[in-house]
Amino acid sequence: MKMKNEEDIIFFIQEDEWMMEILKTVKSFHLPDWWICAGFVRSKIWDVLHGFEGRTPLPDIDVIYYDCTTINEEKEKVLEKKLASIHPCLPWSVKNQARMHLVNNVSPYVSSEDAMSKFPETATALGVKLDEKDNVLLSSPCGVKDVLNLEIKPTTYFQGCTKRMKIFEERLKTKNWQSTWYKIKLFRNELWQNDKSL
Repeated sequence: MKMKNEEDIIFFIQEDEWMMEILKTVKSFHLPDWWICAGFVRSKIWDVLHGFEGRTPLPDIDVIYYDCTTINEEKEKVLEKKLASIHPCLPWSVKNQARMHLVNNVSPYVSSEDAMSKFPETATALGVKLDEKDNVLLSSPCGVKDVLNLEIKPTTYFQGCTKRMKIFEERLKTKNWQSTWYKIKLFRNELWQNDKSL
């Protein structure tokens, strides 16, 4: 199947009853600046582009939100339990991006989309949510070209920094995406230039 742009991505997600049910569930929690991101979106795109009939299993379903008023990891765990009570077989992961800069030892993020733009891979820097009429909204702070071209590249935030690029390289090894999506192309060598090590 072909998928050429953001509109196509949104179409395939809106046609996926399972994804829409999950999006509606998370929407019902009314979290500020919420998105379901990363593999939830990326894997759907790659599955379609590979012509897979079945869904590739997800190691987790990443729900992010941004709330400066309650920066508490315990609240995230409570939300995970509540989501698990609705969909007990799903691997929920909930993170408030207003505190994740502390975990990642970087400058504070200003929004969920800002946090997404600083994910390791451009193909992972994607999020979806529903508007008030349950239309799918797509956030792609690094664009959709790489994910649609089945290319794994570091985000601008990771490029040129040896410390971050080591994280990127380690993820390529541990995730081993090519074992599932065989058409994927990895981009590595040229990305170690202009070192701006922390």
